[in-house]
Amino acid sequence: MGRAFEYRKAAKMKRWAGMAKAFTKVGREINIAIKEGGPDPDYNPRLRLAMNNAKAVNMPKANIEAAIKRATDKDTSNYDEVTFEGYGPHGIAVFVEATTDNNNRTVASIRHAFSKYGGNLGTNGSVDYMFERKGQFIVKSEDLEGKDLEELELELIDAGLDSIVQEDDEVSFYTSFEDFAGFGPAMEKLEITVSKAELVRIPTHTKKLSDSEVEEVLALVEKLEEDDDVSSVFHTMDESE
Repeated sequence: MGRAFEYRKAAKMKRWAGMAKAFTKVGREINIAIKEGGPDPDYNPRLRLAMNNAKAVNMPKANIEAAIKRATDKDTSNYDEVTFEGYGPHGIAVFVEATTDNNNRTVASIRHAFSKYGGNLGTNGSVDYMFERKGQFIVKSEDLEGKDLEELELELIDAGLDSIVQEDDEVSFYTSFEDFAGFGPAMEKLEITVSKAELVRIPTHTKKLSDSEVEEVLALVEKLEEDDDVSSVFHTMDESE
């Protein structure tokens, strides 16, 4: 009984930590969106996407409103978007996106993670060419009931749709980086509810590793993702079964 209690307690703490991390990420997305385009979501598509992402991680409405209010306060810290590139164990390219109000702190933390987990932090451009930047709009399959994906594809091509990928209970709509900002309004016009929208980096080629090698790379990725400043981590490891 004692072990079961400790297990449930640890699982609960992990969920809380994950939720806190998600809230921090979308709070910074809101901050950056408002600094770039103002606090009115009707005229700021990036803010609309950030608010939508906040709802997707179950961030309470009061928290979203508080994040918007903080971002409009002139005394609030400004966050900058920064990126880091390097190699993990076994030659796996790693690309890290972060938002920070203290670049020195973030650089030191990222460098330490690479060094401790068998990787090397490189210079800008060292692995960027190995990834293709795309917009990803995730829609729950249940929200597409009654809609024909082939017809949707034809209707969304002019808005910049590259491809549609269906996985389990979700459908991902991919666009080019340049079409990302305008694709959200096109989805809204078709009354499609987007559960999450973000820019992703898709590797142009991947490398297959043994199980033990995969664990070494994942240890680095997980350490990077634990950092509050880190928004996303992309890599070239083949994760297929």
